[in-house]
Amino acid sequence: MPEHNVSTSSMTNVLIIDDETQIRKFLDIALRAQGYKTLLAENGQKGLELLALQGADLIILDLGLPDLDGLEVLSELRAWSHVPVIVLSVRSNEEEKVKLLDAGANDYVTKPFSVQELMARIRVFLNQQLISLTRKEYQLLTLLAQHKGQLITQPQILSDLWGPTHQEDTHYLRILVAKLRGKLNDNAVQPKYIVTEPGVGLRFVG
Repeated sequence: MPEHNVSTSSMTNVLIIDDETQIRKFLDIALRAQGYKTLLAENGQKGLELLALQGADLIILDLGLPDLDGLEVLSELRAWSHVPVIVLSVRSNEEEKVKLLDAGANDYVTKPFSVQELMARIRVFLNQQLISLTRKEYQLLTLLAQHKGQLITQPQILSDLWGPTHQEDTHYLRILVAKLRGKLNDNAVQPKYIVTEPGVGLRFVG
């Protein structure tokens, strides 16, 4: 049976601070494809505001911002936050890299960059691993994540995953949920991701 490799990232916020619209869109799409949630800021001030209001688990920071220099943004956020920061910039000067790392950046990636390399660096800082999901496990996780916070009924899930003739086969779903929880290290008693509404359905809360 084919497997899907996904990151344990579906509950992780990544803040992208970059004034280039195309780069922001590209990173947004790439990160969401890996299961991350994203926050987008086109300048330093908005980035700092988003961090203060919504928080982030990791920041991707461009240096050439229209209002504040990336170094200023880094210095300001380091006064009150220890969130990992990956600097993304066209500047490849060794002295510049050292200055930013000394100022509190955790890593420095030069544009143009490899998406695969960037994702690997992100996983290192967030201490995440790739997990292998079967097709059905992946379908269930995707369905729930797309309707975060909403109750999805058992018949709806069974119909979507196995077809309309299986709406009463709740044991299929119980087994699948148990396996998925095991891979996500999700405790059924105190769930972080998947909440069961007994006899009704499931809700994704991550």
